[in-house]
Amino acid sequence: MSFLKKMFRDDDEEDIFSGDEDQYYIASTEESAEEGGAKMILLEPRAFSESQQIADHLKKRNTVVVNLKRVTSEQAKRIVDFLSGTIYAIGGDLQKIGGGIFLCTPNNINVQGKITEESGDENHDNDDITPEW
Repeated sequence: MSFLKKMFRDDDEEDIFSGDEDQYYIASTEESAEEGGAKMILLEPRAFSESQQIADHLKKRNTVVVNLKRVTSEQAKRIVDFLSGTIYAIGGDLQKIGGGIFLCTPNNINVQGKITEESGDENHDNDDITPEW
């Protein structure tokens, strides 16, 4: 820490640098993700307004499975569009794993394999929602 920073610093402040100033403090949410404490969150939003909560989980590097069967088709499309933007921003991935069910992963999670769509005549709610990229 430079001389001026030491001179004008409050004693109550904690050092966020240890040793070199190139090192930085890792937030507690990132620490838990790096230590294997990442979570898988299962959510069934009932309105578009819950999209931000899903995005917040992704920003904390948690995997989220989203079931869109409790929202209208129009709201489901808006949620998928919002999540697509969030996932693009964090370098994550979005996969459809069932009728109206999506797997959202941050960039620290690798997903292997794909779920193929059923070719039967079964009718599922929000089955027509597909991320557009």
